Amino acid sequence: MVTKTGSKTAGINVLRADNLNSLDWLVHGFSTRAGGFSKVYGRKTLNLGFTKLDERQTVEKNRAAFLKELGNGVASWPIITLRQVHSDLIHCVVKADEHPPGDGVITQTPGLLLAVQTADCVPVLLADSKQKVVGAFHAGWRGTVKRIVEKGVGEMHRYFGTNAANLRAAIGPCIHSCCYEVGEEVRDAYRSQFSYADELFREVRDSDPVKEKYPLLFMNARAPGHGPDEPKIFLDLVAANRQQLLDAGVRSRNISASDLCTSCRTDLLFSYRKEKDATGRLMAVIGLKP
Repeated sequence: MVTKTGSKTAGINVLRADNLNSLDWLVHGFSTRAGGFSKVYGRKTLNLGFTKLDERQTVEKNRAAFLKELGNGVASWPIITLRQVHSDLIHCVVKADEHPPGDGVITQTPGLLLAVQTADCVPVLLADSKQKVVGAFHAGWRGTVKRIVEKGVGEMHRYFGTNAANLRAAIGPCIHSCCYEVGEEVRDAYRSQFSYADELFREVRDSDPVKEKYPLLFMNARAPGHGPDEPKIFLDLVAANRQQLLDAGVRSRNISASDLCTSCRTDLLFSYRKEKDATGRLMAVIGLKP
């Protein structure tokens, strides 16, 4: 479950996970498109990514406004971002000038704000309630099939001795199975990696009342060798990442997930797929208070 807080002055909304809110040494949040200073993606939007259509100065202004809205004195904290490449590369950072290629970042250093950017992909934030370790992960279908979140739990254990049973996980807004249509090659990739792969997909066939009433007419009209229309395939990335967390040892009660779909809610969120690449970037952030 994710709760929302909003600024009365800037119109900026920050989404926060209930299961992370209770950790008083933690700062976290998921941005929305509401508020901000960008005008290329609609009136007053909070684009937090350095995209090709927006001006860098405007994005920096948006980021400053977002950090101010986060509160807790983080306005001066450096943001640790990655050059995201849809990988399973995870980095442990200890200082502010690190921006390596990859899609996962972890730290035990206070005063750093770990960030991943999304516009449909799954943002996952992890916090170790005992060791005070945090992580941020960007999981598109490629990163998910490479088990980036599952490996992230392992890296937190390797570097800091994290016990997965002490982890709290928050899955932020992303594209949901209602809208995430994929090709057969994606399902094949998941089947090669996960025994439960078929549970992550659903098939939908287009309904045509004329075809249903007169099926023989359409069968006879087909060229030799052509079969029935292929079904549409939809992938549930939220379920896929939740299962990886469970397999890594995170307790079910410690996992929360937003029910907001980026493709359904372009009034509130950015969607690369729905908006045909003419869209901004959301940001999921997490950090330790000094």
